[in-house]
Amino acid sequence: MTALLFLLGVLVIAVGVVVSIGLHEVGHLVPAKLFGVRVTQYMIGFGRTVFSRRRGETEYGFKAIPLGGYISMVGMFPPARAGRRERLFQGRPPATVGEAVEGAVESVEAPSRARTASTGFFNTLVQDARDTSQDQIEPGEEHRAFYRLAVWKRVVIMLGGPSVNLVLGVLCTAILLMGFGTLTPTTTVASISQCIVPATQTRDTCTASDPAAPAAGTALKPGDRITAIDGAPVSTWTDVTDVIRRSAGRPLELTVAAKAGGTERIRVTPATNTVAVVDSLGRVVKDADGSTRTQTVGFIGITSTEALQQQPASAVLPAVGNNITAVAGVIINLPARLVGVAQAAFGSGERDPNGPISVVGVGRVAGEIAANPQITVTSKLASLIGILGSLNIALFVFNLIPLLPLDGGHVIGALWEGLRRSIARLFGRRDPGPVDTAKLMPLTFAVSILLGGMSLLLIYADLVHPIQLF
Repeated sequence: MTALLFLLGVLVIAVGVVVSIGLHEVGHLVPAKLFGVRVTQYMIGFGRTVFSRRRGETEYGFKAIPLGGYISMVGMFPPARAGRRERLFQGRPPATVGEAVEGAVESVEAPSRARTASTGFFNTLVQDARDTSQDQIEPGEEHRAFYRLAVWKRVVIMLGGPSVNLVLGVLCTAILLMGFGTLTPTTTVASISQCIVPATQTRDTCTASDPAAPAAGTALKPGDRITAIDGAPVSTWTDVTDVIRRSAGRPLELTVAAKAGGTERIRVTPATNTVAVVDSLGRVVKDADGSTRTQTVGFIGITSTEALQQQPASAVLPAVGNNITAVAGVIINLPARLVGVAQAAFGSGERDPNGPISVVGVGRVAGEIAANPQITVTSKLASLIGILGSLNIALFVFNLIPLLPLDGGHVIGALWEGLRRSIARLFGRRDPGPVDTAKLMPLTFAVSILLGGMSLLLIYADLVHPIQLF
């Protein structure tokens, strides 16, 4: 049964990833067709085609490796500038429009063949990209090439995919927060410490020399719910801790709804203690040297019980924003984090639970959550939805990186072209024409190799030294 649940969790995430990728490509496909671009392929995955079917001018299908997807639009790259038109016509102006077009094409293709035969690998890469892009354009459909679109239309097409992932991320987050709720500390006491152990100590047990925790000598018991402090009602755990932390050495009266029934008033005087600083998400804050940041506050030695609490709609977008910030932080620090992943995969290092993870690792985490008997079915479902939401947020942020072949690279290329043309119009200069993004093919090649290497490293690490949740 455990193995079956594990496979079910993996299957849910696998299907969710494929659907997310497919909808990402739909986000590109729909505006591309609306703007008249000829789309020849819509594919989920890479490698050998497993299944495909043609509808109109577009082939739709699945490929053997479902770790991505793409749509193929004709004319992604503009041709090289026609620099030999005069020699092709030998000083004679073209007699017809058709001859002019033919001459322009020859002025691109003839020099291209010569350059391909005589230049190095990267120049060949650039020219091959141009040639392939031009070969896809059917006679009479030059106006349907991607590079001929207005800048804003190209930006809309390229942002369509990441935008779909963002919407999916928001939707999953809304279901998670508003439908299931989040584990939130309540005012119900979970446990009572018997002694005071500063955060600077690594142990979590008491010794004979440790002073007793103030709450340990009172009638307060686990399961009791704090309803007021000094007569002022409290409704959240933050209300309770805020008062206690600023009241070191000052007696407090806790109004408690006892677990056994009835109401009690318990007097307790917070002691001074050094505790860890946490952020708004409850995570321990670290200093630049990796040590835990601490603060001295009032302390009575109680912890809270956590319960699922549904959140209002206003909490969804801030939660998505926090997720985006977290993913962006991982990407910005990716080189250092990958070093840590490599040390864990090939050495004795530990995996960072908040670090990068492959699709294989995500599937493994989902399987472990689904198979864990200590987690309720509701919590399992909520966790899987949360994982899918985080995956879509990660796809949104990652695809906005301004490097080809990612969507952000195409967006930057289009915006740069628009800026050049605007400056030319402003100063009355000749239109500089489309940006030759094919020149970035060597960089695209390098980025693709790096992404492939990163994926292989993460997959290997997730197989031999996975992130441990339990």
